[in-house]
Amino acid sequence: MKITFDDIQKNEAIRTYIQKADESLIALGYTEHSFTHVMRVAKLASEILLTLGYSEREAELAQIAGYLHDIGNVINRVDHAQSGAVMAFRILDKMGADPEDIATIITAIGNHDEATAYPVNPIAAALILGDKTDVRYTRVRNQDFASFDIHDRVNYSVRESQVKVVKDSHIELDLKIDTNICAVMDYFEIFLNRMILCRKAAEKLGVEFWLYINGQRLI
Repeated sequence: MKITFDDIQKNEAIRTYIQKADESLIALGYTEHSFTHVMRVAKLASEILLTLGYSEREAELAQIAGYLHDIGNVINRVDHAQSGAVMAFRILDKMGADPEDIATIITAIGNHDEATAYPVNPIAAALILGDKTDVRYTRVRNQDFASFDIHDRVNYSVRESQVKVVKDSHIELDLKIDTNICAVMDYFEIFLNRMILCRKAAEKLGVEFWLYINGQRLI
């Protein structure tokens, strides 16, 4: 059975897991991982593959993986990619999804976290790019600027964030950073591994990854 993205969005159990996972991260002091984040990731992962000439079904599988990718946080932040993949397997299997589709989706989910991530297939690559480029001030929940840690400062400093996909060329993350809040080097201190992972993911899709900060290309 071909499970659609619409089927996934309408599933109340999935919505509950996403909501409860985000509540756990709120308690732990993490940035926003709610429906706003997973929808942005799902949308961009799909758009990347469609723009680069992949099939509509591959784009939909990336969209589904993007929507489900953080459900493992409901168990624990540690190894959430792997626990999320196991949860997604059970959900999708119960929904009657095709084994090949299930395998593709859970592989992408299980390979999206920096510590163990690798763009093993185009769906995983698109998910990585969708997830790791979601940097914006609206993800910061801490309202006390005086208590910001470096993660808060880096995210809060990003005034504008845009991803551009250019077929046969590159995927570009263009950031406008308020350097009064965060120095450019602080961004790299926190997100260098993510940017390296984005470069590997783009290479898997046959293009380059470019990073612009305040109009200057850095990668």
